Amino acid sequence: MNMLQSTKILTGAVLVALVWSAPAFSQGAPQTLSLTRIDPTTLATGYRTSKVVGSTVYNEADEKVGTIDDLIVTPTDKVPFAVLSVGGFLGLGTKYVVVPSSALTVRDNKMVLPGATKDSLKALPDFVYAK
Repeated sequence: MNMLQSTKILTGAVLVALVWSAPAFSQGAPQTLSLTRIDPTTLATGYRTSKVVGSTVYNEADEKVGTIDDLIVTPTDKVPFAVLSVGGFLGLGTKYVVVPSSALTVRDNKMVLPGATKDSLKALPDFVYAK
């Protein structure tokens, strides 16, 4: 092996070592994670999504206006959105609409959307799940 080949091998080894030892900054500048203390007893009074999805939604007159089909959290919004299925029978003719989850309240262990009617929800824009 001559001196030029030795230099190339050594240079390549040094570059590989530098790449593997350097921190990965694929998203630009390093980010720090700030954790907030959460009181577990307060959190325990909330509702698990596994229990919320599938819940019947009523209005304040105790009329069924829809069912919670899903909850969606977007990268930019801090509030989850509830996807409601409205109308239809056995999956036929069902319309999906979205409301902020903050619009829903719980009363007597029921999900309530004050002011909602089947017609007012059907008047909202259709929601279509991304494929």
